[in-house]
Amino acid sequence: MKRTIAVAGTIGAGKTSLVSWLVRRYGITPFYEPNEANPYLEDFYRDMKRWAFHSQCFFLAHKIELHQELERSKTPAVIDRTIYEDAEIFAKNLRAQGHIDARDWQVYERLYGGIRRALKPPDLLIALTCSLPATKKRIQKRARAMEQEIPDAYLRRLHKLYAAWFDSYDLGPIVRIDTTKLDYVESLTDLIDLISILDRALA
Repeated sequence: MKRTIAVAGTIGAGKTSLVSWLVRRYGITPFYEPNEANPYLEDFYRDMKRWAFHSQCFFLAHKIELHQELERSKTPAVIDRTIYEDAEIFAKNLRAQGHIDARDWQVYERLYGGIRRALKPPDLLIALTCSLPATKKRIQKRARAMEQEIPDAYLRRLHKLYAAWFDSYDLGPIVRIDTTKLDYVESLTDLIDLISILDRALA
């Protein structure tokens, strides 16, 4: 089995459900991102332009530690959301919106570039995609207060950034799974299809 696995995908793509399923089926060790630990988040949501750079640098620092723990794991392990997504998706989106200025972005890109070269990439990236309507339905269904006000335009930008990143990913093997019509939590048929895909990929 692959020793280090990463699960990546936009909001509502099914990352956490898949990680939980991987842990149960294969007995691997999970690594999660505790977003609430970011001391800049409250300030960031009040004034994104003032605190976006600080917040994203914190996520980079925290993710370095998670990826290093992943590498040191004595058993196969899986990480829910990668350091690459922080930079390639979320920081890039903030830059495009004007929340990170050119000077700070240059520093951020140099920092991320050094980290990217130094870190050992996962042995397998599981890339989850889903349609925008499916994303919106799942956000409504799980009823997380912070997610209910996310604008459609923001979700569309994330979808485009994820698609571009998945297309250009060259750090190792990648398995792409469209979860739009896939319900591996409720549907036995979908679960069997998923097992077939991942048994081959993880071998």
